[in-house]
Amino acid sequence: MKVSIITVCYNSAATIEDTIKSVLSQTYPNIEHIIIDGGSTDGTLDVIERYRKKVAVVVSEPDRGIYDAMNKGIARASGDIIGTLNADDFYAYPDVIESVVRVMEQSKADVCWGDLEYVSFRDTTKVVRYWRSSEYAPGKFRRGWHPPHPTFFVRTRVYEKYGTFNIDFKIAADYELMLRLLEKHRVHSAYIARTLVKMRTGGASNFWSPMVIFRANAESYRAWKINNLPVHWWSILAKPFSKLIQLIKKR
Repeated sequence: MKVSIITVCYNSAATIEDTIKSVLSQTYPNIEHIIIDGGSTDGTLDVIERYRKKVAVVVSEPDRGIYDAMNKGIARASGDIIGTLNADDFYAYPDVIESVVRVMEQSKADVCWGDLEYVSFRDTTKVVRYWRSSEYAPGKFRRGWHPPHPTFFVRTRVYEKYGTFNIDFKIAADYELMLRLLEKHRVHSAYIARTLVKMRTGGASNFWSPMVIFRANAESYRAWKINNLPVHWWSILAKPFSKLIQLIKKR
């Protein structure tokens, strides 16, 4: 079974090498790494070029945002399973992809995910926030739950059947995608109870910004509406509270 890993980046010269090495260090043998760059000018492409022979696809061109870039990667993927690993992220262990394939094969799952650690930008051994996820059950999204998208793996046939990222969403297209697949279409899923990905803090998804919180919650509410799913505002407001709990309950 072939796995395609999509890395979206823009002016990520400081971190992209760790991401590439993370993919190269995986013990699973059949991995296709696809890098979609938004037209970096800071030396990111120079770093990528050092590993060019080991990266299957490199595209560097302007895009309409991170989710448009992810869709470009999905369109170019030839794997049976697709995961995303952005330029601030790296895999927690060398056997992450191996464990994902094993679990998805054994369970016949269409999607799977695990836990996520937010780490210090400078010291990646320092855990800032720990996102312990769990298995999906109907109604969990209404209580503020959703999988950590950086750990989310999807079978290619699921994207082909139910669609990719909706680029009308600028912040919460990943939430809308997971809501669509799990809550609306109830695709078969599996949860891996271990950290799969570590993410550096300080990126575009800084949830402490009041404006980002407001816009993300507004988009999350709209995600329920366009999927014809019943929702109340209190369900959306539960999302930021769940993040506060993650800060308090660091592993």
